[in-house]
Amino acid sequence: MKQAMLQKYGDLAAKVGANVQPDQAVIVQGPVEAAPLIREVVRAAYDAGAKEVQVFYRDDVVSREHLLRQDVETLETIPDWMVASRMYYVEKGACFISVIAPDPDSLTGVDPEKIKRQSRAMQAKTKALSDYLMANHGQWTIVAMPSDAWAKKVFPQLKLEDAKTELWNQIFKTVRIEADNDPVQAWEDHNTRLQRRCAILNAMNLKALRYHNAIGTDFTIELVDKHRWAGGSEHTTKGVVFNPNMPTEEVFTMPYKFGANGKVVATKPLNYNGKLIDGFWLQFEKGKVVDYGAKEEVEMLKMLVEMDEGSAYLGEVALVPYHSPISESGLIFYNTLFDENASCHLALGRAYPMNVQGGTSMTPEQLEQAGANFSLTHVDFMIGSEDLSITGILPDGQEVAIFRQGDFVIE
Repeated sequence: MKQAMLQKYGDLAAKVGANVQPDQAVIVQGPVEAAPLIREVVRAAYDAGAKEVQVFYRDDVVSREHLLRQDVETLETIPDWMVASRMYYVEKGACFISVIAPDPDSLTGVDPEKIKRQSRAMQAKTKALSDYLMANHGQWTIVAMPSDAWAKKVFPQLKLEDAKTELWNQIFKTVRIEADNDPVQAWEDHNTRLQRRCAILNAMNLKALRYHNAIGTDFTIELVDKHRWAGGSEHTTKGVVFNPNMPTEEVFTMPYKFGANGKVVATKPLNYNGKLIDGFWLQFEKGKVVDYGAKEEVEMLKMLVEMDEGSAYLGEVALVPYHSPISESGLIFYNTLFDENASCHLALGRAYPMNVQGGTSMTPEQLEQAGANFSLTHVDFMIGSEDLSITGILPDGQEVAIFRQGDFVIE
């Protein structure tokens, strides 16, 4: 890996992803395998004027050992200091940069009940941090680098070093980094395209979307009143621009909690808590998952749906054209950050307040009244296909084509 490309990536994460502000505190989080990129992110954050940068490392191998060897009571006991260390910086108005280097099979063989109990306890304990980020009170972004296990999962036919090189190449392509380009300008142009698409959808003021394809998806979802489509760059409640997901190809909005009906069939595997759920489908009635199935890891799917009351309802609907860069790579990345940007998707769990007009200043009660879903979790799963059709239903009942043969027809 050429150091110059890694430096470009660090600059992109700090200056375009998180858009670190002068004298701002910055938290960088990631696994020990991601240290080469994390170091470049730290350098770039200071170059952008950060007052303080703190790094929180984790070791996913050690995390697996904890899950295997600790009892459930210990796993559910989340130390106060662990949360306080993050909230200290939330109170300072920090931005958060997460670097991932995943192993899609990291939790194979671990008791699903242990994973569920620990995950639910952690999500409950860190709710205030989640509120800070999901309501855009501060900037946040997620970027990725290859781990050995991830590279071999995506490119099993290649030798390890070749697989890592090829995964690096694919990551750089998806985040618009080339040896001789200006990735900052590339992202400005990309955001302009996504925001133009949002403007078209917002002007339609859709009441609902109806999905259909040949593999079994036959599904209608209502949208909340005064919903807002978003995509690409976002703004904090203080007006700072940032890019939360790098890469991103989606535009997304808020579904009405009780408005989903029909069946959706996943088109890509879902990596959830270190296990791959594959060949799965969900049946909805009045917004709630009432039946489901999977060819692989059905117990993990059950755990997701039953995480809490809100995890059986939807919190996001996102549109991604089938002929988009990640999709056209022909790869399954076995990671939601990438796979969701190759495919139209939905998310079980919590809704983003920014997806309803005035939502970031609403109380939880006001958001609930508007039709937003609440949950400790938010998990995207992919339903896009080459033959997917999506029809928009206008407030007066008229219908308009949004997707045909997997792609937008409204531009």
